[in-house]
Amino acid sequence: MKKILKILAFIFAALFIYAAAVQYNDPDATKWYAIYGMAAFASILFGLGRLPLRWSIILAIFYLGLTAYTWPEKFEGVTIGEGDIVNVERGREALGLLIAGIMMSLYTIGSFTKTK
Repeated sequence: MKKILKILAFIFAALFIYAAAVQYNDPDATKWYAIYGMAAFASILFGLGRLPLRWSIILAIFYLGLTAYTWPEKFEGVTIGEGDIVNVERGREALGLLIAGIMMSLYTIGSFTKTK
């Protein structure tokens, strides 16, 4: 199980790096570079077996809390044209944060298992 999670961590590190890279035309791109960059770095550390348990807990709380804070009042999907553009954009941002929060939670759970 832990080996699969480590492989998944490297896959998600690449996905988080990609998510950061496509933020170049976003008005608040620097914020998203930091958010996704931190998730990518934590994923790499977990994959290498170097992510401290306390940091995975802190990051899980951070990303899940930021998801709740960012979630739009009315979720209208993620495709432009499905609803108000502000709600769609906030929905996209919240889902990205949720994915990061779920991964950090999985890293926390995975840190409790010992490999022999």
